[in-house]
Amino acid sequence: MSDSKPAGQFFDAAIALLQRVREEEADNIEAAGTLLADTVASGGRLFAFGAGHSSLAAQDVVYRAGGLALMNLLAVPGVVGVDVMPATLGSALERVDGLATAVLDSSPLREGDALVIISLSGRNALPVEMAQHARTLGVKVIGVTSVAYASQTGSRHSSGTYLKDHCDLVLDSKIAVGDAELTLDTVPAPFAPASTVVTSALLQAVVATAATTLAARGIDPPLLRSGNVDGGHAWNTRIMEQYGDRIFYRH
Repeated sequence: MSDSKPAGQFFDAAIALLQRVREEEADNIEAAGTLLADTVASGGRLFAFGAGHSSLAAQDVVYRAGGLALMNLLAVPGVVGVDVMPATLGSALERVDGLATAVLDSSPLREGDALVIISLSGRNALPVEMAQHARTLGVKVIGVTSVAYASQTGSRHSSGTYLKDHCDLVLDSKIAVGDAELTLDTVPAPFAPASTVVTSALLQAVVATAATTLAARGIDPPLLRSGNVDGGHAWNTRIMEQYGDRIFYRH
């Protein structure tokens, strides 16, 4: 039974989305985890990118206890979270043609790497161009987006395409256009976004799949441990020394 209070309604909505993603995206999650495992096993590096609030899910899998040590944040100055002032500049930069190409060409990405691109709408120039150009470099691209935007909004890229059109694999977050789960007669706009909850869960499911896939192949997955448990720092130091040439967030 649905809770009558807004907090309970939000939890109900988020749980329903997570359940839907679990059921409908299971094959894609498996494929994405296998792609990351293949990349690690073949000597490739892993990167994640998201602009604005989509960056939160990207950062959640980088330098994370229980996560893959080889996952690096691909940062684009001005669009990582809402740390730029004014915050609206970040939204404007997402629409700039040519920015993604310049970023990738000056980044450490190379053929054989894998890049996770997170964009809820998938309509802005930055994620579309990033996916396009990454694939020309021989990088495998996993897109995490709400496919609904492609049928209900217009593309902001000159090609008229969306992030989903330029990926090796797409994970559909199922988030409704507008990213707000609740409405109320006394509140003038929809509220309570769930995209961060769902997208982060999607990516952690992919990482879990990658780790267990590597283990099934007899490869120790390069996982980090919490620095707040005994032995955690020593463990992480060993992992970073072993995979130092594939980790970029410590330099």
